[in-house]
Amino acid sequence: MAELLVIRHGQASFGADNYDQLSDLGVKQSQAVGAYLRAQGWVPDRVVTGTLERQKDTALGMGLTPDDTHAGFNEYDFHDLLHTRFGGQAPHDVMQDRKTHFRTLRETIIDWQGGGIEGAQESWSDFTTRIKSAQDHATQPGAKKVLVVASGGVIGQMVAAALSAPSVMMMELNLQIKNASITRFVFSPGRIMLTEFNTTPYVDAQPDLLSYS
Repeated sequence: MAELLVIRHGQASFGADNYDQLSDLGVKQSQAVGAYLRAQGWVPDRVVTGTLERQKDTALGMGLTPDDTHAGFNEYDFHDLLHTRFGGQAPHDVMQDRKTHFRTLRETIIDWQGGGIEGAQESWSDFTTRIKSAQDHATQPGAKKVLVVASGGVIGQMVAAALSAPSVMMMELNLQIKNASITRFVFSPGRIMLTEFNTTPYVDAQPDLLSYS
């Protein structure tokens, strides 16, 4: 069976005017996971990222040049979901305080999954459909070692779907996923199985590289 490694992008710039860029820590995380895979002799024959800058820059930081991009690997638009939930403008602490932000985001995503957050730019159904489309695109016949750089919510949904878990598990998984972590699947036509989730083996030697957001 062929192998699919999904890497979460390195730490983005929380609270900055441009969130969609790697922080200094995110750059170091990308370099570390790339060095780890090279040391293991794991060389992809296909590299796909989402279209977000933090995803593409993670691949480049790993020493890889993407063969392709697919917007299906992009994160859900949490800014839009939070602002929509609060009638157009989320409170300042929801957007700037990490603890408040992620507690509120969890509540918002669960509501969204159940058909709430009316007026959001993307529905939960559309989100899951585009992820499946992106996964199918990345794992098309020909490649035996595929590497994807995606985002936490996307990875959470890919894992939940592979395990046939309830939708609510996507967010429980999402909140656990470390920056620049490795999630591994094996696949064949019409079949995908999880074999490794959310590992950061390089952090053992460099604990200061650990982050979740």
